[in-house]
Amino acid sequence: MIVEREVMANETTINAPPAIGFWTEAWVRFRRQRLAMAGLIFVVFLALVAIFSPAIVGTKPLVCRYKDHLYFPALGYFYEAWENPIFMTDGVIYNYPQKMKEKDPQSWAVWPLLYQDPLRRVKDGEWEGMSGNPIGAGGVPSSRNLFGTNDLGEDVFAKMVHGTRIALVIGFVSTGIAAVIGIVVGAAAGFFGGWIDWMLSRAIEIMMCIPVLIIMLALISIIEEPTIWHLMVVIGVFGWTGIARLTRAEFLKLKQLEYVTAAKALGFRWPRLMFRHILPNALAPVIVPITFGIAAAILIESTLGFLGIGNPDKTSWGRLLSEGKENLQMWWLIVFPGAAIFLTVLAYNLIGEGIQQSTDPTLKASKH
Repeated sequence: MIVEREVMANETTINAPPAIGFWTEAWVRFRRQRLAMAGLIFVVFLALVAIFSPAIVGTKPLVCRYKDHLYFPALGYFYEAWENPIFMTDGVIYNYPQKMKEKDPQSWAVWPLLYQDPLRRVKDGEWEGMSGNPIGAGGVPSSRNLFGTNDLGEDVFAKMVHGTRIALVIGFVSTGIAAVIGIVVGAAAGFFGGWIDWMLSRAIEIMMCIPVLIIMLALISIIEEPTIWHLMVVIGVFGWTGIARLTRAEFLKLKQLEYVTAAKALGFRWPRLMFRHILPNALAPVIVPITFGIAAAILIESTLGFLGIGNPDKTSWGRLLSEGKENLQMWWLIVFPGAAIFLTVLAYNLIGEGIQQSTDPTLKASKH
């Protein structure tokens, strides 16, 4: 009987399902939350729009054969230097459909889905059978201009699509900078303690007292030609305090656990203890403020764009709102970019709430 029981116990152990890891279980809980999943799907959709924006709407060919060479002019929407200088030299850059055929009758091109440009007005006859964009209050939304045009005749839908890149990049890059600084500072303060913790905690408190928006306005006023990269660096450098405080608290708690004591007894040095053993277990609550930080960065960029601060040659949702403020009768300049900012910030907040519900063992994830 004893042997039979041992055999049955061994069979039960062998047939038992493998243990589910913490992050796998958190993902299962996250998927049960419909609002959080809706926010994630919306952010993924925005990412796809940002990546494929030159293929969705633009006036530059995705790929073309010109003077016996293949070129990819649409990459110029991502970085101007990626658009071959030959198009500027030949005067093709502002009218690809006509000028390419004039300079090289054998040329061909693959075009975006919609022929509109985010930075200029499409003129009469530029595209065969297509009239120029209407100017001013006459540029209401239509089948040709889906979101209407602004006061200069520039297509709002094209600006919205290409502005998605700025909204996402500034959120991820600036929050990434803040996350690196915050995690390193918080981990050092919580792990070492003592005078190091005291100094770093005072530094965190001082940084928390600095008004970020005022500092950004002051720094940008000093820079002759502010770009989106300046904004990302400033937001990241001044936005890490919340992440640092959470990381410090987690390290203070986790370094007292038995597995850390065992790792110390085995002679592991402090870098391995910090980044290999403690940090992975401290990341769950830190991800939540990182998600909220992305939404806050998008709001700050939109605010600066609304105030007219930044590079006027780069389209953004906030700058579109500023144009709508000056032309209140053009309601589409307020409704569409305002809705985009609202939905994007809401999506990130829903994702943050979902992560908090999924990774916090004291909270029960919603089953509906």
